[in-house]
Amino acid sequence: MIRNFLRPAALALAIAATLGLGACSVAPTTTQDEAAARRASTYADFGKAVREARAKQTINPTAGRSADPVAGVDGESAQHAIDRYQNSFKEPPRTFNVLGIGTSGFGVGPGY
Repeated sequence: MIRNFLRPAALALAIAATLGLGACSVAPTTTQDEAAARRASTYADFGKAVREARAKQTINPTAGRSADPVAGVDGESAQHAIDRYQNSFKEPPRTFNVLGIGTSGFGVGPGY
């Protein structure tokens, strides 16, 4: 009985192996030169989306070459802004109790 089962299973395995290995022997549809040209065009476009996004988000691309000072910010205001920024790293921001949000106070606590 086992012999009757093994014969069709072996035949199915042989057919699957033949078809599987036959797929590997298909001739390529592109030549080496075409494949190299395709890779070169891919590498030429690498990073294109990032460069386009950066260009679209830049207001004035020549701003670094300008010798004009920034308009609208006086020295005192700028110094205060710098001081606030540097002091923000010295002490952590204030926290609040997340668990107490939305409670009415009724039925909460040890004296309930």
